[in-house]
Amino acid sequence: MKALIINCSPVRTGATAEIASIISGELSKKYETRSICIDDYSFAFCKGCRSCHKTAKCVIQNDDIMKIMDEFENADIIVSVAPSYWADIPGQFKAFIDRCTPWCDTHEPHASISGGKRGYTAALRTGPTMRECDTIVRTIEHFYGHLKIECCGSIGLCSVENKADVEPRRAEIVGFCEKI
Repeated sequence: MKALIINCSPVRTGATAEIASIISGELSKKYETRSICIDDYSFAFCKGCRSCHKTAKCVIQNDDIMKIMDEFENADIIVSVAPSYWADIPGQFKAFIDRCTPWCDTHEPHASISGGKRGYTAALRTGPTMRECDTIVRTIEHFYGHLKIECCGSIGLCSVENKADVEPRRAEIVGFCEKI
C-alpha cells in the first residue's frame, strides 16, 4: 500500500512540515510513503467558469494540478497535514481544493480518481482550543467526501506555534499514525 502525506502549509520547514515528517517516518514502517508540500507546486486559481461541470476538465491546463492529482491517484492512503490560517486551511491548499472541481461528485460528468482510498487529517493551531482544528478537519473531510475518499480519522493539535512545540507532542502523533 502507498501513503501520500501532504504538507498543506506553504512553509516547508515549520511545525506543519515537522508533523508531516513524523507521520511520514511512522507510516514508512508499514507503507510505501511519499511526502509533498503544496507550495512545491504552481497552479492558478479556479476561474469559477463552471466549464468543468460540462466537460469534467478544467480550462486551465498548463500548471501542476494534474501532478498533484496523479499523486492522489497513486496513493491508497492520503494524510493532509494543515495548520490554521485565520481559522481554516491555508489559502494555497484552498486554491488546490477549488481547482479539484472537475473531480467533484456534485455534477455530471465529473472526473474521478480510483476508489478505495482512505483519508486522514492532522490539524494544528497556535491557540489552546480545538475549535479551529475541528474546522480544518471538517474542511478537508468535506473535500475528501466529494472525491470519494473515505474519511478514517483525524488529530487536532493545539498550542503548536513553531517547530519546537512539536516534539513534546510526538507520542500523540505516533498514536495517531498507529491507527492508520
